[in-house]
Amino acid sequence: MSNAVPPFIVAIPARYGSTRLPAKPLRAIDGVPMVVRVAQRALQAGARQVVVAVDDRRIADALAGQEGVDICMTRSDHASGSDRLAECASHYGWADDSIVVNLQGDEPFAPAAGIRAVAQALAGDDAPMATLATPIIDAEELFDPNVVKLVRAANGRALYFSRAPLPWARDAFAIDRHALPSGSPFLRHIGIYAYRAGFLDRYSRLPRTPLEQTESLEQLRVLEHGHAIAVRLTPQPFPPGIDTEADLERAEQWLRAQR
Repeated sequence: MSNAVPPFIVAIPARYGSTRLPAKPLRAIDGVPMVVRVAQRALQAGARQVVVAVDDRRIADALAGQEGVDICMTRSDHASGSDRLAECASHYGWADDSIVVNLQGDEPFAPAAGIRAVAQALAGDDAPMATLATPIIDAEELFDPNVVKLVRAANGRALYFSRAPLPWARDAFAIDRHALPSGSPFLRHIGIYAYRAGFLDRYSRLPRTPLEQTESLEQLRVLEHGHAIAVRLTPQPFPPGIDTEADLERAEQWLRAQR
């Protein structure tokens, strides 16, 4: 696989409604709206186009004046961020082989190297979709249902994603579930994706699937319909995304610590 970074687009789905953190894209982190920070990260990564797919004019207004950032108004009833980006791809008429990186709107500290890495992962594989992962280092993280785990095949493609602990270390966990056994490939999924633009349209037409709805994980729709997802390890850590008021406070603390 070449280390060259292919040309890529970053598309950021930003939905106004959130049950755990109302008006999440507009919540300020050190005085800057979260969605603006995410868009700035995309620009720093070197994307040839940065688009924020919004469903509310208030998010568009917060982005007004951000040089190099396009705004695409989308429907409010999309089932997932990937579905929202499919509408965005249709609007812009991106070529089918264009690489589109889905950077979640609640990842204000996503490292530029990670954004580029997921684009490289897709360019180096003939799967229609790629994502990133990072090793899990403690048992609390493995057993946390808010942390999405994944297992992958020897060829680096995803076998399954779950909120449950995966893989299950049968013998070790029969004795102790407070420590991770060495040698087991425990991986945390990082919710950043790259797709070929033509696949986004196909994805949006796929019926939602039982596992997708059971686990509330949109990537399972891809696997259940028989499509491959390439998985690579992130070259730099991704600070946790923001879903709650507590996450927002931790983000403020993290930002202060970086100064």
